[in-house]
Amino acid sequence: MLGTMTDSSALDLDPEDRKIVTLARSARARNGVPEGAAVRDETGRTYVAGTVGLESLNLSALRTAVAMAVASGAQSLEAA
Repeated sequence: MLGTMTDSSALDLDPEDRKIVTLARSARARNGVPEGAAVRDETGRTYVAGTVGLESLNLSALRTAVAMAVASGAQSLEAA
């Protein structure tokens, strides 16, 4: 989940984790939502999501990304 990560702290990450942070930030900006998240499964496939804020349903970006991954058959996940 991306919330308070600064640009300088993202630079301390390895390139693959930096990619996840960039994807999460892009999801947040593209959708105009307060949170963006990206997770990677055991095969390297990445799932990106933003906050879901509907009148009848509220999900954090991380929960949404995890749900997408699980629905696609992911067995294990990692997030930056």
